[in-house]
Amino acid sequence: MYQYTEVDQTLVDERVEQYRDQTRRFLAGEIPDEEFRALRLMNGLYIQRQAPMLRVAIPYGLMSSVQLRQLAHIARTYDKGYGHFTTRTNIQYNWPTLESVPDILADLAKVQMHAIQTSGNCIRNTTTDPYAGVNANEIEDPRPYCEIIRQWSTLHPEFAYLPRKFKIAFTGGPEDRAASQVHDIGLHIVKNDAGDVGFEVLVGGGLGRTPVIGKVVNPFLAKEDLLSYLEAILRVYNLNGRRDNKYKARIKILVNALGVDKFRALVDAEWEHTRGELKLTEAEIERARGHFSPFDYQGDAVKNDLNERLATNADFRTWYETNTRAHKVAGYQIAVVSLKPYLQPAGDVTDVQMDAVASMADQFSGGEIRSTHDQNLVLADVREGDLYALWQQLVEQNLARPNIGKLTDMIVCPGFDFCSLANARTLNIADQINEKFEQVDYLHDIGDITVNMSGCINACGHHHVANIGILGVDKKGEDWYQITLGGSSAADASLGKVLGKAVAADEVANTLDKLLTTYLTIREGEETFLDTVRRAGLEPFKESVYAPAH
Repeated sequence: MYQYTEVDQTLVDERVEQYRDQTRRFLAGEIPDEEFRALRLMNGLYIQRQAPMLRVAIPYGLMSSVQLRQLAHIARTYDKGYGHFTTRTNIQYNWPTLESVPDILADLAKVQMHAIQTSGNCIRNTTTDPYAGVNANEIEDPRPYCEIIRQWSTLHPEFAYLPRKFKIAFTGGPEDRAASQVHDIGLHIVKNDAGDVGFEVLVGGGLGRTPVIGKVVNPFLAKEDLLSYLEAILRVYNLNGRRDNKYKARIKILVNALGVDKFRALVDAEWEHTRGELKLTEAEIERARGHFSPFDYQGDAVKNDLNERLATNADFRTWYETNTRAHKVAGYQIAVVSLKPYLQPAGDVTDVQMDAVASMADQFSGGEIRSTHDQNLVLADVREGDLYALWQQLVEQNLARPNIGKLTDMIVCPGFDFCSLANARTLNIADQINEKFEQVDYLHDIGDITVNMSGCINACGHHHVANIGILGVDKKGEDWYQITLGGSSAADASLGKVLGKAVAADEVANTLDKLLTTYLTIREGEETFLDTVRRAGLEPFKESVYAPAH
């Protein structure tokens, strides 16, 4: 993984001291609220419903065991003993005091971490596939390009005050585990007919009030042109994006207003003037690749008793089948750590659990951990012979729930309990769903399914692109929940369609039960829930939910 240079470290250290002085002056009454608001947002600090919230950057979701232990230390020392992993693979602390934030930033800097550009109208953390580099289906590891983008975009003077926040996601092959098509820019590594490797570029995706699937603006971009083409897109957006209405300020609004063909023409015209100024050389790409050298794979150096363990321990077998994924190297597996324990907020992890996962990473996966778009963690390089020991340790930490990709592996925003923008609660509804479905006999029959929930139209829970989406709305002071069906953030991305009128808070889990019962009744063959919705449409599901009882 990338290690700071002396220049990097100096920049981050100086930024900490700058913000320490700004905080001191604000608390002394020397800086007014509105002026300090801009300064704190530049350093990842929000003021939420209960307390300040600090968002820490985890570039492309990759962190070392040393860094995770420091995150645990921060949770223990400055917060209430836990952190919250987000869909942008960052971590948030919900309870720091205003005056303690400079100390937190100083502790982060000790392990090459920061909170720069985790908020504000700038280029945010670039995200990617959590299985990057170990996925046999990828064309090329996207992480070096994510790092190149990180270095280019951090404190970029031209793009520090964009019309609105800007998000980029990168994939390395045909699969999409980064929801790249609902980002401002989605980048896919592809091969052209000549066998050359480059990038397909999508632009104008996004969720929120106006959900949109991104549109292809360039089907094949040469590697050397990556940064110059991104600059052309950002420059067109910066000059033409709306600044009079924050709800219409995202690039998706500009692309839709102009049409993708006219937008492409503007980008190409800008690019023609500047493409020679920012060529990405093969030497620079190789330098970036050097930070992501292959793991030291040892094959079957240790006797592998995996098959015997699978045959004799049903609980371990269930976890293995649900929470591990194929690895490109024989004898290894990708292990997914579920941050969705029973009746615990999705994405939350305690300081004790963070310390434990850091130790597991040292013992079993080369000292590296990855955070994921769907609010879990990944140990990417686990020998098959070590999986049973890893599972035992995860069980001890309540991190081995076998639910990855299943109904209870929900993406859930913090909702009204924490967020100042939320209209409705989400955590209680997630508990309701967990209680309803923890023991049902047919849960295994449902198979892979995505259920996402947001507490407001800003869609931080990505409900628009879930197979079943849940949106909390406020109706005269009461929480109600709108249901959408048929969304996907995978390679076959689609936006869910509203099922009908919103349901009361105490009926959400029962509504899901009706939807799933209908699915099991009408599905054909091995259809997934999404397949069935796409084939049969909404009508059979509407009838099951809204038909009057007899």
